[in-house]
Amino acid sequence: MIGSPVGAHVSVRGGLATGGLAYADAVGARAVQVFVGNPRGWRRSAGDPRQDAAFTAGCAQRGVPSFIHTPFLVNVGSPSPATVDASVATVAADLARGVQLGCAGVVVHAGSAVGEDRYEAALRQLHERLLPVLEALPDDGPRLLVEPTAGGGRALAATVGDLAPYFAALEHHPLLGVCLDTCHAWAAGHDLASPGGTSDTLDALEAAVGPGRLGLVHANDSLDGCGSLRDRHASIGAGQIGRGAFAELLAHPSLAGVPVVVETPMATDTGPWDGHARDIALLRELGSPVPSLR
Repeated sequence: MIGSPVGAHVSVRGGLATGGLAYADAVGARAVQVFVGNPRGWRRSAGDPRQDAAFTAGCAQRGVPSFIHTPFLVNVGSPSPATVDASVATVAADLARGVQLGCAGVVVHAGSAVGEDRYEAALRQLHERLLPVLEALPDDGPRLLVEPTAGGGRALAATVGDLAPYFAALEHHPLLGVCLDTCHAWAAGHDLASPGGTSDTLDALEAAVGPGRLGLVHANDSLDGCGSLRDRHASIGAGQIGRGAFAELLAHPSLAGVPVVVETPMATDTGPWDGHARDIALLRELGSPVPSLR
């Protein structure tokens, strides 16, 4: 039996519960990630209490862990005070929604200093502005899961080694964790496709932040080459990372029980949800004791 529940970033069209749980059931998701507002803007939704309650109950009934992904604009390392203010408010609001919904974690992109000369200043901003948000959380979470980016633009964390100073800036808060995106790691220069490359990356992640910090994996293949700094997702096995890396990923001890979600293309020629259904089924196969790499 696979050690990690495998699911998807689900569409919530029609409502968080009505749309999101129906999508999860249709693709066979055993873990779900959602947006609770506009993913490309600052506008936040207060949520629908009935949909929220039904989503929380539905996830609990299914034994499905849930996660929120913050909007893509969030950047606490930005040189713009307005962007920092909006980012901190958005992260705090999504964490509060995570408490309401019983989510296991809230994913936030690591962000960028937007300039080589601003790296230390950006880390200070993390300490001054984001640490109080973490300290205001209840002891049982949800965790804030930092997702390293594909690199470029003086990313605050792209390689897994970059997470060490990031975590130090946030004083290794107990509710701080990591969301590892395989496409991002590949784009940032981690050669996951070579034999042992994925295991080496996961070992380096644990060395950088300590054991038990990996809270979620975004399993995405890549259309581009290793070190490309380009974040273009492909279906599992249809990109340049390849099936073998995902089998190695799922077999690594640090993934025991850690949820995995795909953010790969949703649709295929045969249906609007078939892409995610196929990738979830394939990852479950690759995570079985004797995976097929054909």
